[in-house]
Amino acid sequence: MGTGQKKVVVRTFAGTLAWGYLPQGRFVQEESIELMAVDGRLSGLSLTEIKTISYVRDFNLDDAVDPERMGKKTFVARPRGDGLWVKMTFRDGDEMEGLTSFDVGALDSVMDDGGICVRPPDARANTQRIFVPRFALRSLEVLGWVTAPSKRAGTKMGAKAGAGVTEDIQARLFGE
Repeated sequence: MGTGQKKVVVRTFAGTLAWGYLPQGRFVQEESIELMAVDGRLSGLSLTEIKTISYVRDFNLDDAVDPERMGKKTFVARPRGDGLWVKMTFRDGDEMEGLTSFDVGALDSVMDDGGICVRPPDARANTQRIFVPRFALRSLEVLGWVTAPSKRAGTKMGAKAGAGVTEDIQARLFGE
């Protein structure tokens, strides 16, 4: 296993779970992933079937219900850290919030891997990052742009700029 391989739990819309290893980025090949399972076998999964790919600290193989152990799906207050605070609505109606970076790397992820990578609301949970394929989403809403107070002083972002960010992300994810 290379140093670029990280532990993941893949959750599908059918309710199945798969544990294994994936690189941090550029792991999508022709709208599918090749997951190296815990036992070393490779298996292909279509992005259209995947709800989330959670990068985790521990597999928790004995927990077939909630191995990700996210705890919270929404922020109770303004998120800590820099980035876009987003609310994702999945095809099945489930909702989750996350914080995504707003830089070239984030846009590369949308373009190369066909989805968005977010940090979950609970930083102490087993889940460190979540990749959500664009096929899994019904909508994506930008709730805010979170920056450190020192960075905010020199930045003026009006409602038009925020709307432009949402429109750009929607266009890249959904082709609108």
